[in-house]
Amino acid sequence: MADQRVSLETIQDFLAQKRIAMVGLSRKPKDFSVMLFEEFCRRGYEMIPVNPSVPELLGRRCYARVQDIFPAVDGVLLMTSPGVTDAVVRDCADAGIRRVWMYRAGTSGGAVSKAAVEFCREHGIDVVPGECPYMFLPKAGFHRIHGFVRKITGRFPRHARAAA
Repeated sequence: MADQRVSLETIQDFLAQKRIAMVGLSRKPKDFSVMLFEEFCRRGYEMIPVNPSVPELLGRRCYARVQDIFPAVDGVLLMTSPGVTDAVVRDCADAGIRRVWMYRAGTSGGAVSKAAVEFCREHGIDVVPGECPYMFLPKAGFHRIHGFVRKITGRFPRHARAAA
């Protein structure tokens, strides 16, 4: 499998974008994806939900596919199963989206798919495979502690120059 590590610059570049689609946003109000979506909104991001099953989520128009969003988004945050991720990264390439974040849920891997990561890299899409955005958002409470633990164990993303 290709190296799944990602540079801190790739993460920072993704988070510097302000118009982001979230694919796999749940209809359940207490779901983690909803909490993350709302946190991004509170921080000034323009979040666009993508879910083919509903026309609206959280008071926002919901799109069936990333290609349907106009104007296009700067990045896509995937909260999907790996099988769905495989299809969505192809949609991202078709839509000209150059940044994808595959959320990782616990030990399950979440949205991360080996094939999707390789597809992104082969098609010039910057990919964050398997990190939690909360760890990289300023003042994110206990999530930053998780990031600190990963730093002291050597599993936290590093700057590209330091990793070389």
